[in-house]
Amino acid sequence: MADVHAVAAYILQQQGPMTTMKLQKLAYYSQAWHLVWDAEPLFQARIEAWMNGPVVRDLYDQHRGNFRVTEWPAGDATALTANERETIDVVLANYGDLAPQTLSEMTHRENPWREARRGLRPTARSDREISQDSMQQYYDAIANS
Repeated sequence: MADVHAVAAYILQQQGPMTTMKLQKLAYYSQAWHLVWDAEPLFQARIEAWMNGPVVRDLYDQHRGNFRVTEWPAGDATALTANERETIDVVLANYGDLAPQTLSEMTHRENPWREARRGLRPTARSDREISQDSMQQYYDAIANS
């Protein structure tokens, strides 16, 4: 299993500089689709249902205070397996050209984030986890529709 910091380093290596919001959403979608295609997590780090969409707290702790990131020294992209890179590459091919706000809006329409935030005000802070089971079920249903 990959380390989320290796995933972030690889995303930046492939896509170049980006906002932290976009990095967070691409890491989220990489996890979601790896759960569907490989029936196991890409990384173990917890994903939380924040107001602006899914956030990997471990990544946030590294980029806190920054709007954009250009590299990820905390991660080693070469540590990823070919299969892990393949998942991320497909995610980047499908989501990588989308604007950060578009990615955030997409997650707000999808069940895993919505379920994790059920009962919260739209602007409420939250550290509720988006479960891997909800991600796998939701995106598997999309893949099979």
